[in-house]
Amino acid sequence: MDNTIIIILIIVTLLVYYRLNNRINELENKISELTKKDNKAESPIEVIQQTTTPLQAEVSFKADLPEANQHKTKPEEKFPDIPQKDWLTPIFDFLKQNALTVIGIVTLVLGIGYFVKYAIDKNWIGETTRVAIGIAIGTIIIVIGQFLRKNYTVFSSIITGGGIAVLYFTITIAFREYHLFSQNIAFFLTSIITLLSIALSYYYKSEILITFSLFGGFLAPLMISTGESNYLFLFTYLTVLNVGMLVIVFLKNWRSAGWIAFIFTGIYLFYWTAEKTEILSIYFYILTYIIFYAYALQDYFKTNKLSSGDILMLVLINFSSIIGLVYIFNELQYEPVIIFPVVFAFINSILLFRENSKKDFGTNYSVFAAITISLVTLAIALQFKTHLITSVWAIEATLLLFIWKKTRLTIFKICFYVLFPMVILSQFTTWTEYYNAKQLNIIFNPVFLTSTVTIITTLTNLILLRKLSGKKDETDFFEGIFTFVSYGVIYLALLLEIIYHISEKPLSFILSISFLYSICYIFVLLLLRKILELNKFFETGLIYQVILLVVINSSFVSSEITDSVLLKELQKNYFIFQLLYLIPFVYLIWKIFPKSDFFKTNISYWLISFTITILVSFELYHLYILGNADNITESYQLQNHFSILYLPIIWAVLASIFIYRGLKNDISELSKAGFMLIGIMILKLYTYDVWQMDNVSRIIAFIILGIILLLSSFTFQRLKNIIKNLVDKKEGNHENNNTESQ
Repeated sequence: MDNTIIIILIIVTLLVYYRLNNRINELENKISELTKKDNKAESPIEVIQQTTTPLQAEVSFKADLPEANQHKTKPEEKFPDIPQKDWLTPIFDFLKQNALTVIGIVTLVLGIGYFVKYAIDKNWIGETTRVAIGIAIGTIIIVIGQFLRKNYTVFSSIITGGGIAVLYFTITIAFREYHLFSQNIAFFLTSIITLLSIALSYYYKSEILITFSLFGGFLAPLMISTGESNYLFLFTYLTVLNVGMLVIVFLKNWRSAGWIAFIFTGIYLFYWTAEKTEILSIYFYILTYIIFYAYALQDYFKTNKLSSGDILMLVLINFSSIIGLVYIFNELQYEPVIIFPVVFAFINSILLFRENSKKDFGTNYSVFAAITISLVTLAIALQFKTHLITSVWAIEATLLLFIWKKTRLTIFKICFYVLFPMVILSQFTTWTEYYNAKQLNIIFNPVFLTSTVTIITTLTNLILLRKLSGKKDETDFFEGIFTFVSYGVIYLALLLEIIYHISEKPLSFILSISFLYSICYIFVLLLLRKILELNKFFETGLIYQVILLVVINSSFVSSEITDSVLLKELQKNYFIFQLLYLIPFVYLIWKIFPKSDFFKTNISYWLISFTITILVSFELYHLYILGNADNITESYQLQNHFSILYLPIIWAVLASIFIYRGLKNDISELSKAGFMLIGIMILKLYTYDVWQMDNVSRIIAFIILGIILLLSSFTFQRLKNIIKNLVDKKEGNHENNNTESQ
C-alpha cells in the first residue's frame, strides 16, 4: 500500500513538472519574439543611449555644452558616497535567493541516504553494491551540475557541491562501516575528491564550489579517522591543503576560502596542543602563521590597502599563534617564552617601517603600529610570568578597539564586545589562584601582574571608547555596562591582592581594610569624575554605594573591630586607624555631593540624615565602650548605660543641627528629618529609657534634655527673626527703588 502511494505521488509530481516546464517554454518563446520586435524598432541612437552608462552619458552631454553651462552644472557633479554594506549582507542575499536550492540538495542527499538504508534493511543490495551506487549517484549529480553551469551558475554550483558531499559520505561509510579498503586508500580517495572539487571550482570560477571543497577536505580526516593520533601525517595534509587554498585565493581572490581554512586549521592545531603537547607542533604553528599571514597581505601588496577581513586575520593569526606556541613552551619548560611575540613584533615592524618610509600614516600604518606595540607589550607581560590567555585576550581586545577607532568598521566593534567578556571571565579564573597560592610576592606575582595587564588595557579601553564616541551619550546602555564592568574589574584586582596579603589577620581586620579601601576607591572616582567623564547616572550610583558602605562600616564592621580589641586580637590604636574612612566621606558630603545630581531629590536629604545619625551614634558608642571597658563582659554592662543616657543627647544635638541647616539653607526636608529624629528620641525616652533609669539618672537626663531643647528653640527663634528682618529689609529697599524711579 505504501509503495503504491509513493508511486502515485511520483507520477503526479512528474506530470505537474511536465506541465510547468511546457508553460515556461511557451513564456520563453513569447519573450524571445517580443525582444526581436523591440530590437528591430530601436534606432541606432537609442541603442547607443541604452548601452551607455549614466555616468558616460553625463560626461558626453557635458562635453557638448558651452563652458558657461558646464560651470552651472558643476554642483551636479557631486555623487553621494556609496554606503558601506554590512559584511553579512552577501550571505543573507545568497540565502534569500538560493535557500530553496540549498534545502533541495540537502533533502535530495538525505533522500538518497534513506533509500540506501531502506534497500539495506530489505537486503536488496550488498556492501560493495551500496558503495558503487553511492559513487555513481554522486558522479551523476556532479555531471548534471556541469551541464547546467552555463545558464544556471549558482544553481549548478550547489548541485555539484551536493554530488561531492555524496562522494565524501560514500567513501567514509565504505571505510568506517564496511571496511572495504584500508585507511591509506580511503585517505587517498578523499584527497582525490578534494583535488577534483578544487579543480572544478577553479575551472568553472565558482566560489560556492570551493566552499564545499574545503569543507570536505578539512572534514575528510575526521571521516576516515581510526582514533590514532598520527598528527604528523594529518598536518602535512592540512599544510598542503592550505597552500592550495593560498594559491586559489591568489588567483581568484576568493576570501571566504581563507577563513574556512583558518578556522578548521586552528581547531585542529589547538586540539593537538591540548591533547599531546610536543615540540613537533611548533613547526606547523610557524607554517600556519606564514601561510595565513601571506593570505592576509595579498591585497595589501596588490593595492596597498587592508580590508576589514585582512586586518582581522592579521590580529587573529598573530595572537592565536602566540597562544599555542607560548603554551607549548610553558608546558615543556622551554625558554625564553617571549621569543615568539618578539619575532612576530619584528615582522610587523618591517611593514610598519615600510608605511613610515612612504610617509603614509593612514589605516595601514595604524594597524601595523598597533599590532607591533601590542606584541611588544605582550612579550613584556609574558616575561613577568603573567597568565597567557588572560594577557593575550586583554591586549587583543584593546587592539580591536583601537582598530575600530581608526577604521570605524562595525566588525571590529562586534569582535571587541565579544572578546571583552571573555577577558573578564578569564581574569576571574586567574583570581581563583589566590585561594591555593602560597607565599606570593607583594605586587610582583603572576596573579597580580596579570591583573595589572588587565587594568592597563581596561583603562586604555575606557579612553579609546570615550574618544571614539565623541560626546558621551548617557543613554548608551552598552557603554554604561562596559564602564561599570571596567571599573569593577580594576576594583576587584586591587582588593583581592590586598586581601591575599592580609588573609592571616583576624576577620574584623580584613573587613575593615576592605571597606576602607572600597570607600577610598569610590572617593577617587568621584574626585576624578570630570577627568574620567563619568555620566550623571554612574556618578549618582557611586554616591549611593559609598553611603551604603559607610552605614555598614560604622554599624557592623566597627562593632567587629571593637570586639576584636576587647578580645586582645587587635590593638586599641587600630580602631582610630579605621576611622580614617571619615575623611573621604566628610569631604564628599562637603564638596562633591552638592555639585552632583544627588540632592535634586527630596529623599536624598533623608538618606544623608539617616547615614550621619547612624555613623555618629555607632562610632561614639564604640569609642565609649573602648574608653571604659577592658573586656567583653564589661562592654555588655556599658551598652545599656550608653543607650539610655548618651544616645538621646546625641540624637538631640544631631536633630538641632539638621533643623538649623534646613532653616538656614531653606531645605525643608532636612528640617523635617531633624524634627523626625527629635520625635523618635522623645518617644524612646518616654517609652523605654525612663523605666530603665534610677532617680538620679532620670533627673539628670531630663534636665540636660530640657536645656538642649530650650537652647534649640531659642536658636530657632533667633534665626527666624533674622530671616524675617532680612526679608523686611529687602522689601523696603525694593519699595524705595520704585519710589525713586517714579
